[in-house]
Amino acid sequence: MSSDMSYTTEEIAKLLKISKLTVYDLIKKGDLPSYRVGKQMRVDASDLEAYKQRARTLTAADRPLPASQSTPSSVSVSTSAIRPLVITGHDIGLDILAKHMEKTIPGIRPLRSFVGSLDSLISMYRGESDLVSTHLLDGDTGEYNLPYIRSLLVGSSYLVVNLLSRSAGLYVRQGNPFGLQQWSDLSRPGLKFVNREKGSGARVLLDEQLRLHGIKPEQLDGYENEQANHLGVASKVASGKADVGVGIEKAASIVGHVQFIPLIQERYDLVMLKKPENRAWIDSLLRILQSAAFKQELQAISGYDLSRTGDILVET
Repeated sequence: MSSDMSYTTEEIAKLLKISKLTVYDLIKKGDLPSYRVGKQMRVDASDLEAYKQRARTLTAADRPLPASQSTPSSVSVSTSAIRPLVITGHDIGLDILAKHMEKTIPGIRPLRSFVGSLDSLISMYRGESDLVSTHLLDGDTGEYNLPYIRSLLVGSSYLVVNLLSRSAGLYVRQGNPFGLQQWSDLSRPGLKFVNREKGSGARVLLDEQLRLHGIKPEQLDGYENEQANHLGVASKVASGKADVGVGIEKAASIVGHVQFIPLIQERYDLVMLKKPENRAWIDSLLRILQSAAFKQELQAISGYDLSRTGDILVET
């Protein structure tokens, strides 16, 4: 292995047969020394080899001693490794859920991945995530999430559970100077728009509403102006750099100086694959979702409807 050779996080994930998120976690914990080249994180081949040697040593240390070598004073070393469990999505409810999971489910370490709803489902299909959140509207049926889940996870056994419902709609400047009240108002000329990134639930919601109302994306001045989260969109409107954007009510209350026009109640669901190795933590997760302690913590956050929290919507 050449001493001047280095690897990207994607290459390391393939070499070690782990997800990129696990690679990032190793880097974050300092197990894999890294450095940045442009926008890429890289790890030298020598550091990767050193990590592999340490991992082999730890694995060997975890093997139980033969009976002839054991003594009453031998220290018992657990052979069960802590499993990283990747949770995708942006909502603060997921952060609260991850905290409860880490506290009450042994043998797992929740890792948060801040990606949009469609990208979350794709990551699950690729085997890169364990618990994904999604709020994707199918405009033809008015149904949230299930049409997308059925299409992307075809052939898989999965469980869909409701986390919460929340209000989505338009962010407009204080006082609503353009008098925007409905989706069709987005066709008005002269509006400066700010969008969410492709793959996000808000972007799918917008694109479905544009399709249903016969509005072409190119009619929106700023359709290509993307932000990575609801707060970013609300902030652009609040600062006057945009006149309107799509998002959830909570972000408007956090940012301030922006008005929210509610237009739809969206269902925010959790999806997990029914694999044998997932059975234990899924059972524990359901207990958390249905517990009074978890719901009380969510109730402290305004704008959430928890009437179906913990309900199993689909089980295949």
